[in-house]
Amino acid sequence: MRVKLHHEGVNILIVTLIALLAVNVPLWLWGNSPVVAMVCTAVSAVFYLVVVNFFRSPKRVFPGDPHNAVVASADGKVVALEETVENEYLHAPAIQISVFMTIFNVHANWFPVDGEVVYTTHHKGRFQAAWLPKSSTENERSTVVIRTPGGQLVVVRQIAGAIARRIVTYAQPGIEASIEDHMGFIKFGSRVDIFVPVDSDIMVKLGDHTTGGVTQVARLNPSTANA
Repeated sequence: MRVKLHHEGVNILIVTLIALLAVNVPLWLWGNSPVVAMVCTAVSAVFYLVVVNFFRSPKRVFPGDPHNAVVASADGKVVALEETVENEYLHAPAIQISVFMTIFNVHANWFPVDGEVVYTTHHKGRFQAAWLPKSSTENERSTVVIRTPGGQLVVVRQIAGAIARRIVTYAQPGIEASIEDHMGFIKFGSRVDIFVPVDSDIMVKLGDHTTGGVTQVARLNPSTANA
């Protein structure tokens, strides 16, 4: 089966391969221990496969009705699910759904809802462990706000982690968002927060594993809309 790689990872994969070859080839050509060469090559191969898996770019199709659906933006584990106040854009109560990605997850991020992007911004910050609650407001992060066809505002926040050092956000104000499209990418260990209206029906619980672009995490109430 052909593996499609995300364009964000092509240069990294090439550099990593060259570096691993630079380490392993001399061990086979001039090393004194075939065992050391074999072990090093095996470790290098496993490491490279992990990096390849990280930069996979799978095509995802949401199997349900996208109308009023909120879909996971990332592969990973639900680490936060609570009512809070979203103070960057909404300045109002919202339900926060946070998914943490390990280095073993695909790190492409999908739009969680269909609609129009009305706001994007990037904040410089710290690089604390992404599963910590304060990482949502203190870490390097990008925020995207989408207005759905029903008028609801959904906030998505890409958060860098202890290892991540680059957040890529493709969303720009005025573009059309689709749950089948990539919203961005975060490199090496990170988290995505989604903030939905408090009257939304939540369809996941803490500890659940999500698949970006596929797992429905909430359903919006069609009778209410943000001002």
